[in-house]
Amino acid sequence: MDRPQLPLNALRTFEVAARQGSFTQAAVELCVTQAAVSHQIIGLEQLLGVQLFNRTSKGLVLTDEGSLLLPSLTQSLDTIGTLLDRVREGRFRETLNIGAVTTFAVGMLLPNLQRFQTLHPSIDVRLFTNNNRVDLAREGLDMAIRFGDGLWPGLRVIPLPATPFTPVCAPRIADRLRTPADLAAMPLLRSYRADEWDLWFAACGLPCPGLRGPVLDSSLAIAELAEAGAGIGLVPIAMFAERLRAGRLVAPLQQKVTLGRYWITMQRSREHSTAMEPFCDWLEQIMMSEKQD
Repeated sequence: MDRPQLPLNALRTFEVAARQGSFTQAAVELCVTQAAVSHQIIGLEQLLGVQLFNRTSKGLVLTDEGSLLLPSLTQSLDTIGTLLDRVREGRFRETLNIGAVTTFAVGMLLPNLQRFQTLHPSIDVRLFTNNNRVDLAREGLDMAIRFGDGLWPGLRVIPLPATPFTPVCAPRIADRLRTPADLAAMPLLRSYRADEWDLWFAACGLPCPGLRGPVLDSSLAIAELAEAGAGIGLVPIAMFAERLRAGRLVAPLQQKVTLGRYWITMQRSREHSTAMEPFCDWLEQIMMSEKQD
């Protein structure tokens, strides 16, 4: 008896619509019309004899049947895509999709990524930056590097070597900063994590002076302003090693404080590719090397 033909286009459309939570966004990703997406979903629902989505004012919500189908379908499509990447044009390759908070991407990954490609020429790395908020499944990422305490529900987390925070400034300002108390007279650049300066001054045994001025959303932005002489930035020092070596930034004080760390995060429910382990090992090694320099 012949097997029924699998509706691959409809299954792919369903996976994208479920991931995007919108027929409109699914149409953009698939480069088709919204009507074509709706037609594929209706046809799949008729074939299966079940409803896959509830349409609400806030977007698409998976039904129980849709929620049951999605994980296995996503994994199967990912596996097919990975295999196709590995055999395309006679090559045996793997693609690793990595999300990273911008400061880590610029400060650690980009200066060293060529070294990884030299060691692992069969692995193609695709890097996507974010502001520490990321949805691995929706964005199609194998892993994401985030800063925080490691408490992300439903994810497998791997801690990377700690990167303590310390004050940095432009070279022309450094001579005025000989003790932690000297910072009280300087503009202190603020992060959206409001307690960073409080914790640093507490580690020095001092009260934190009043903070004012703009609130910045990344250590990279803070370092840019500090380099320009706009104030003192409190940043993860390992992420700015190149600027320190070049003399564009100076760390005038020795006091450091650990305010969290970077983590590799991965979906527990997704099978891990063979490219992920060598990347994780390599990343830990370069961070340890940077810490020792």
